[in-house]
Amino acid sequence: MGALTAGDLEWALQEQKADGRRLGEILLAHGKVTGEQMALALAQRLGVERANLDNPDHEVIELIDARSQRRYSAVPLRLDADGRLEVAMADPQNVVAIDDLRIIAGREIRPVLALPEEVAALLNKHSTMEEFVAEMIEEATDDEGYGEGGASVNELRAAGDDAPVVRLVNSVIVRAIDSGASDIHFEPQPNDMAVRFRIDGVLRQVASVPLKLSRGVVSRIKIMAEIDIAERRRPQDGRVGLILHGKHLDLRVATLPTVHGESVVIRILDRSNVLLDLATLGFQPETLGAWERCYRKPYGALLVTGPTGSGKSTTLYGTLNVLNTPDRKIITVEDPVEYRLNGVNQMQVNHKAKVSFAAGLRAILRCDPDCVMIGEIRDGETAQIAMEAALTGHLVLATLHTNDSASAMTRLTEMGIEPFLSASAVLGVLAQRLARRVCQHCRVGEPMTLAELRDILGDSDIPENLPDPITVPRAEGCEKCGGSGYSGRLGVYEMLTVSEKVESLTVQRASSEEIRRQARREGMITLREDGLRKVLAGQTTIDELMRTVS
Repeated sequence: MGALTAGDLEWALQEQKADGRRLGEILLAHGKVTGEQMALALAQRLGVERANLDNPDHEVIELIDARSQRRYSAVPLRLDADGRLEVAMADPQNVVAIDDLRIIAGREIRPVLALPEEVAALLNKHSTMEEFVAEMIEEATDDEGYGEGGASVNELRAAGDDAPVVRLVNSVIVRAIDSGASDIHFEPQPNDMAVRFRIDGVLRQVASVPLKLSRGVVSRIKIMAEIDIAERRRPQDGRVGLILHGKHLDLRVATLPTVHGESVVIRILDRSNVLLDLATLGFQPETLGAWERCYRKPYGALLVTGPTGSGKSTTLYGTLNVLNTPDRKIITVEDPVEYRLNGVNQMQVNHKAKVSFAAGLRAILRCDPDCVMIGEIRDGETAQIAMEAALTGHLVLATLHTNDSASAMTRLTEMGIEPFLSASAVLGVLAQRLARRVCQHCRVGEPMTLAELRDILGDSDIPENLPDPITVPRAEGCEKCGGSGYSGRLGVYEMLTVSEKVESLTVQRASSEEIRRQARREGMITLREDGLRKVLAGQTTIDELMRTVS
């Protein structure tokens, strides 16, 4: 087919000898071929048609029960002109499966080839997690003694290695990744264990695991993350590396003892999906221009503020990606290192080895950096070193937890930094939030009067010369967005540039409100104003703006 060179094939064969993976998996993971090329080649080799997965007939889904579909990795698509049931299969040469499916459906089967991940996506789409859990309960063997005490390490390991539990945990992780979730929460309750996904920043419950399986689920996750399965009285953390659909993923696992048992949270980090282009994050041109003028300066401190999960790290990584040139030495100290950047020296905080942000920053400054990135300024010592570094010829990027940009200057003073030092060191402060992007397939416009808008946002953040009424989007919900009305997220930003007047107010220990008013007079776009612009552009909703920007 001309999709692969002889050299590529030879390299892939050597990789296969080294790690034992399938040849196709290696080629896909390293981008040597696309998924469609792989599917067409397999179909041609097996002598079957490539599955057409567009617009399947939902009425034929019920001809084969969900358990059989999962058992044989086969999903009914439609009836062909001869009345045969067209079935997408990962292994269309499995004659035993085809015979069984013929009996179940009561029709002749015409198998067509689909990639395993395509079949998995169809299965996830057509079945709920609750249905899958119900099947796992039926398959699981009865087990007694699931109380808090008395379980040996061997019993815990056996519970974690039980086949239905392994399939359940794997299925939850795959479903979460396919759903675009950033976190998976396993939360013990008095009568069961709740499974929730955080999608676009909002938690949604997807299933309940009975107590019968909950200990096995926790043990399985601990085994995967290589943490102590026998320790249930203190918090633990670990990580799992995996490749799914050709993407490299890091799973960060954290356990927490609660009154009903151990709670587990899995953070999903897709190393191939980090947005490194600042222009795609949702910046207004003037805000991005102000941020760029600051990070292009040779030295000084740039702070990014906002609550946990507001996209601060993504903004910093995007900025480092621009600054990352061969003539510039960049060192970071992070907790944890979420994404690895080529050409950047990244350092992990390690409290056991007494490597804190402050200790790491002191060590970094002895290694001749041009640019330093600090994952978070948590204490006065780290803040003091960062400000001094910014004044001695280093460009310092850091995050800080404050509600808005103006509060960052007063927060540094509260940490014990002399105002004259922070006023001279800080070039600018970027405050940000992440708002859900309204689904473009089901959004509807509805009128809103300016009086209603003022009641919600107040007068100060509403631009002049708006029509009355305005049209704002409303989230309806459809199949493509899972009924939520939203799909994806975008940033909402507020950029404060430290001008001479802002510097003077900081030295005078002025309040954050005074600093904010001065920045507004100098043209700063507030979080609410930036969010309103995105509402008027049809990108998000008023409800979402009020949820994310207080």
